[in-house]
Amino acid sequence: MAKAKKKTEKKAEKRAGRKTEKRGMRAVYLASRSRTRAELLTKAGIPFIAEVAGVDEPAVKAALRAEGASTQAAADRLAALKAEKISARHPDALVIGSDQILECGGVWFDKPVDTDNARAQLQTLRGRDHRLVSVTCVFLDNTRAWSHLSIAELAMRDFSDSFLEDYLDAMGSRVLDVVGGYEIEGLGAQLFSKISGDFFSILGLPLLPLLEFLREQGVVGQ
Repeated sequence: MAKAKKKTEKKAEKRAGRKTEKRGMRAVYLASRSRTRAELLTKAGIPFIAEVAGVDEPAVKAALRAEGASTQAAADRLAALKAEKISARHPDALVIGSDQILECGGVWFDKPVDTDNARAQLQTLRGRDHRLVSVTCVFLDNTRAWSHLSIAELAMRDFSDSFLEDYLDAMGSRVLDVVGGYEIEGLGAQLFSKISGDFFSILGLPLLPLLEFLREQGVVGQ
């Protein structure tokens, strides 16, 4: 299985490389394993190569929290660390790094580790407002070339226990893919009474500002 996965990744990398060479533009790397971020770029027609940076996010986040860093500063640092690591390997490429921190009542949330943890997170968020701080940056030659901050305010409705269990059953393992255990582009929309913020940023990337930057770099047509 591991060999098959490596072959698939190499094929994807070659396809992306051929596209960028053909257009005479810089390669684009996504420093993330996020399925949603990859889908956003793919559907927007951006050729890219996904490569995991290998940042110990929980450790970095814990250290930043101990230092008294704000959610904005922590998300910025994590996004930059991811992009910086990949940029060191591919200095001529445009490397996209992104991070999100969900904060509710002074508590920072991480991605659920299992279904019980997802249930506990959703029970904590139920009937309350929370913030989702998202930072995306692009590195070129180990230097930050662009960055974007987005802050969304989300109000989760006071749903019933039976709804929560039905939701967890329907989501399955996907509930572990995102902080807070929700995807607003799908069934997770039913968890909320109000959402204020950029839709694409909540999904994981500030797509329109990012496309504008990539357009300036010649990756997207004028």
